Amino acid sequence: MEITPSILTADFTILGEVLDDALEADIRWIHLDVMDGNWVVNRTITFGPALIRSIRNRLGDDVVLDCHLMITNAEETWSQYVDAGVNLVIAHIEAVQDPAALIDSLHAAGVEAGLVLNPDTPVDMVLPYLPNLDLVLVMSVVPGKGGQSFMPEVEEKVRCFRKAIDQQISGGGRQTRLMIDGGIKAHNAAQVADWGVDIAVVGSGLINDKGSIAENLAEIHAELDQS
Repeated sequence: MEITPSILTADFTILGEVLDDALEADIRWIHLDVMDGNWVVNRTITFGPALIRSIRNRLGDDVVLDCHLMITNAEETWSQYVDAGVNLVIAHIEAVQDPAALIDSLHAAGVEAGLVLNPDTPVDMVLPYLPNLDLVLVMSVVPGKGGQSFMPEVEEKVRCFRKAIDQQISGGGRQTRLMIDGGIKAHNAAQVADWGVDIAVVGSGLINDKGSIAENLAEIHAELDQS
């Protein structure tokens, strides 16, 4: 299972140093949480295309940047994030009017397309789009802020996607990746890996005051290796 850090919990006054530390820890995928101050429950504004462009310039072209859009107007503004340098745009199924059209537009622009669903959103809302998706993200917290507790009740949802994706791949279809985000730390990383997750987003479990990113990542990998 691959680990990608969310920079949401980082100190933005030293964000460049945090990104450098991630590179030194051999991380090659960064997760960007974009919130518009409207759609998420706690009305948080995070950052936009200008900061993402700076991150891309700092990291170079060898690092994957995904953009998790927790916003009301993803269908109207996605191109701003693509222009800023993201490789993958992930939009909330609950906030998109025409997911199929958005997926087609992203692919036409040369970037990957993902859909994300909240903990209480049924799998059936996303499954019809699975053949054309590069990634499905299952939220294991309610979107809106970092540091929330992991919700183990999403296990059934994750396993359902794992089964559907495996069937799709075995039939010669797209190799859609399965991501989870929310409350993932060293103590439960092996648990979600067992569910069949390909990529785990880790925020405070990687970027905190208790150790360097490399040290925290090593702790997570040690738990994965023991499982």
